Amino acid sequence: MSVIEAIVMPKWGLSMSEGKLTGWLKPVGAKVAVGDELFEVETDKIVNVAESGSAGVLRRIVGESGEIYPVKALIGVIAGDEVPDADIDAFVAGYAAPASEDGDAEEAGPRYEFVDTPAGRLRYAKRGSGEKTVVLVHGFGGDLDNWLFNIDALAGAATVYALDLPGHGQSDKRIGESSLAWLAAAVFAFMDAVGVEAAHLVGHSMGGAIAMRAAIDQPARVKSLALIGSAGLGAEINSAYLDGFAAAGSRRELKPLLEQLFDDPSLVNRQLVDDVLKYKRIDGVESALRGLAVSLFPDGRQTSALADALKATGAPALVIWGETDRIIPAAHASALGAGAKAEVLARAGHMVQMEKAARVNELLLAHIEA
Repeated sequence: MSVIEAIVMPKWGLSMSEGKLTGWLKPVGAKVAVGDELFEVETDKIVNVAESGSAGVLRRIVGESGEIYPVKALIGVIAGDEVPDADIDAFVAGYAAPASEDGDAEEAGPRYEFVDTPAGRLRYAKRGSGEKTVVLVHGFGGDLDNWLFNIDALAGAATVYALDLPGHGQSDKRIGESSLAWLAAAVFAFMDAVGVEAAHLVGHSMGGAIAMRAAIDQPARVKSLALIGSAGLGAEINSAYLDGFAAAGSRRELKPLLEQLFDDPSLVNRQLVDDVLKYKRIDGVESALRGLAVSLFPDGRQTSALADALKATGAPALVIWGETDRIIPAAHASALGAGAKAEVLARAGHMVQMEKAARVNELLLAHIEA
């Protein structure tokens, strides 16, 4: 390998402008493969691990642990053993952060948008301009920032929308009916409002069940499904988490619940807890969440088993799960049988799209292309 590759501070999500390098996971001289975990970053949303996009040898560490760096700042260098040190020195000395692919105007413009629909005023983000369209649907108690490690990666191949469902995030808190059918209709109402006739739906947790319900109800509008730690594929669910999340009103109550979402609980930082707590204290949120929990997951069980009905639609499906998911069992990943590609990722929990973002993005891009 004679190419010198820059390791830079990643950009995760629409609002990230800088990150704190909290520690390196590889020493100088280590051989690195694509997808290897290189260093940890703390943002204003979450702590996560940056993975290598190149293979070679970690020849130089530029970023220092504990320091804050802007997005795209040089953090380290990967190259082959045969590249002279002088070439590495010259590369580091002459490095300039690349300009935004989206253009300065878009970077400076609004990061989130709102649209009025029959299901209420909904917040959303839009990235990319590809011919294919992807709609990202978050889960119970989540919001569009659940996709902060995925939206830009997918935007390289498609036009990508991520929305806050009714009752969630910064969308209207009124939920007309606490059912998957009503929420699926809300997704279609959003698509109508932004001019999308049909799309590839990617759903996480409750959002996966909503995506399946959408494909069953209006199959012509759903080009494919990607289901991540999805509800709707079995009866079992962690009802203690759902009840606890709906009721939690303090940082002390909320933090251990959020830690259940991850294989590595240390990824839950104070800012993440504060952001969720701020959302939960908005008028209407608690009643919306309790209504959904009672309707969709009564008596600690899921009410909707959608696998057979989904198979009948013939919709192409991809299933992704975290092996240590403590909310919905990873055994549900096989519910669609041979008709769907399923992959269970080790060392990942319910928020597998965050903990193993590189692999999840790789799987999603291949699925959307196919």
